[in-house]
Amino acid sequence: MAMGAATRAELDRLMAQAPALRRLAVIGNALPRRCGIATFTTDLHRALSVARPTVQTGIVAMTDAGHHYDYPPIVNVQIRETCLSDYRQAADVLNAARIDLVSLQHEFGIFGGEAGGAIVGLLERLTMPVVTTLHTVLKNPTRPQRRVLEAIVSASGKVIVMAEKGRALLQTVYGVAADKITVIPHGIPDVRFSEPEAAKQRCGFAGQMVILTFGLLSPNKGIEVMIEAMPAILKNRPDALYVILGATHPTLVRNHGETYRHGLMDRVQALGLTEHVVFLDQFVDYETLLDFIAACDVYVTPYLNEAQMTSGTLAYSFGLGKAVVSTPYWHAEELLAEGRGVLVPFGDSAALSREISDLLTDDARRQALRTRAYADSRSMTWERTAERYWGIFDAVPRAPHLTLIAQRDEPPLAPEELLPPDMRLGYFLSMCDDTGLFQHAVHSIPNRAHGYCVDDNARALLLACALNHPAEAGLPEVLTTRFAAFVQDAWNPDTGRFRNFMSFQRQWLEDTGSEDSHGRTLWALGTCTRDDTRASRRLWAEGLFLEALPTVESFASPRAWAFTLLGLDAYCGTIAPVAEAERLRLRLAAKLVARLADSETPAWPWFESGLSYDNARLCQALIVTGIATDTPLYLETGLRTLHWLMTQQTAESGCFRPVGSDTFGTERCAPAPFDQQPVEATAALSACLAAWRAEGDEIWKTQAITCFSWFLGHNDLAVALVDFDTGSCRDGLHRDRPNENRGGESVVSYLLSLAEIRQLVRITRARPTGTLVPFRAAHP
Repeated sequence: MAMGAATRAELDRLMAQAPALRRLAVIGNALPRRCGIATFTTDLHRALSVARPTVQTGIVAMTDAGHHYDYPPIVNVQIRETCLSDYRQAADVLNAARIDLVSLQHEFGIFGGEAGGAIVGLLERLTMPVVTTLHTVLKNPTRPQRRVLEAIVSASGKVIVMAEKGRALLQTVYGVAADKITVIPHGIPDVRFSEPEAAKQRCGFAGQMVILTFGLLSPNKGIEVMIEAMPAILKNRPDALYVILGATHPTLVRNHGETYRHGLMDRVQALGLTEHVVFLDQFVDYETLLDFIAACDVYVTPYLNEAQMTSGTLAYSFGLGKAVVSTPYWHAEELLAEGRGVLVPFGDSAALSREISDLLTDDARRQALRTRAYADSRSMTWERTAERYWGIFDAVPRAPHLTLIAQRDEPPLAPEELLPPDMRLGYFLSMCDDTGLFQHAVHSIPNRAHGYCVDDNARALLLACALNHPAEAGLPEVLTTRFAAFVQDAWNPDTGRFRNFMSFQRQWLEDTGSEDSHGRTLWALGTCTRDDTRASRRLWAEGLFLEALPTVESFASPRAWAFTLLGLDAYCGTIAPVAEAERLRLRLAAKLVARLADSETPAWPWFESGLSYDNARLCQALIVTGIATDTPLYLETGLRTLHWLMTQQTAESGCFRPVGSDTFGTERCAPAPFDQQPVEATAALSACLAAWRAEGDEIWKTQAITCFSWFLGHNDLAVALVDFDTGSCRDGLHRDRPNENRGGESVVSYLLSLAEIRQLVRITRARPTGTLVPFRAAHP
């Protein structure tokens, strides 16, 4: 992110003013994904959270291609490994959530792109510092691997490695400054030192001397070398049992199935070891894993080469006070040095059998190794590890979050440059068939399974009227007629109500729709009587409007009253409205005001005890009715409640934050931020423009533009909901990502808002005072 012309002194001052760290995100794999990075990330997150419970923490989980995991609530965001847009969106989510620091867990193979380079794109978009834990540092990297690692180190304020070998390689191979590197050993569980007998009973190994290897099974682990060592071990300890605990690595299974495991099992059978080698093909939970480690007498890691910077299995077994025999890969060579364990040459089954046999037959030596391992590992507990991580996090310079949008190094926009997006109707047309507008979509594909509803087709009729302005191209005549025909067919004269839901087979699914859908349909009909270009359709709309109007007086829904009032505002603006319509308009407005009087308190000036959907339409209905009927009480009530509502729908950053659907059903409490839906932005925009026309106060125009900017990416996730080439609109914002479905309600909401903003620009031809960057930089 460009910093502009800020001086070093200014930046230092900002860093010094940075508040205490309050929000932390950890990026890596996460359980229940089966891999060592997932276990480490989850354990680290848990330890960090326990160490500082006042800090909000969460995990951004990498999800491998073709898999879905039932992540726990601590996972706030998922990134699909091969989906580049997920990396961008994750960065935008973290920025919008005002995360103070990101802890990246890096391992080659868990990120997409060449050498995992996709993660670099995410880091470059972040506006907060990054501390990266490098789980692998390659001695002989390929050119892409070097390029990616150097970019990650460059983007990081500090890098953490788990062994001194990692520090040395970073300095000698990659040229990383010494003061940028910290060594923090792999964390371990803090459990008491215990003898293995009780755990053996629980695991079913009573009376045997247990040798254990655990972890995901793959050829580099050297299991076959250990199997070759077993016959010689059994000559010295006939009661020896080699337990191989762990599922096959998912990547290996995906590419080669269980060929490797089956080959090992065949070798066991050929050597006559079936009673002494046990394969436990499972990815065990935390408590079960600790039980298996506790049950073993010797833990063995017979890896085949030195290039293993970190081994969680080694750290855990060492930390539980086990006698460890290992080949001298980097982590083991360092951890087991000075007699803390036993090292044997790579691929040497004879050396393995000799050292393990000696430990299994020499109780004193084995116990001495155990006691020393446990004592020397106390500094590695997750509690101590978390303390060291927090020390690094606190020391990384951070600029304070700004509540203003960053200044741009470019001249202000001239009024004639201020142009909203073009009116693109391609996607909207694709959501229509010869019956009407589909309700829902799967991504951008119409979902026929959910059929149609009068709510959306009434909205579509409103859009047809909005596009009748000479500056717009308008909808095809046949399509407007189709929406009108849907509304006509929805009318049920037997009940005096509109039906709402229709199946794809054109079968009505009910005799009577909701009060709100009835009111919304009246709104569309009233608007059609005034704004339709065809006289015959205006006459049709007037007739059906007047036929369906009287039943509203018995309704209890304030939204149904408000929708009807908006229809009455349009209808009563025609040449010769009937007196009954005028009477009902005053009656419904009075009912809204009375509802407010019954519900409001000084801290809750609202019509109901809770906030729901389309809230701003209640305010808008009173504003337009107050103007049209010259009733100050209605106008003042609408303006007052809209002012309060907009304070509830404005985020700290200044962006529009619709009342989230999680709010629905709650009473007299601040609105939840998610899920956010386009219909709320459209309602608030219309109400603010109504208030601007009533008062002439520029602040209402500014707020209307802020509402529209929500569609363009000026929102909590900094993600545009709109495809500007097709005019499609996502269904809203979840707390961690946009809703990729693009249903009828969403696309019509966006297009209605776009039509209003385009009309506003045509009328004013002057630059409003709100945030206007999205109009020029509209594409995500």
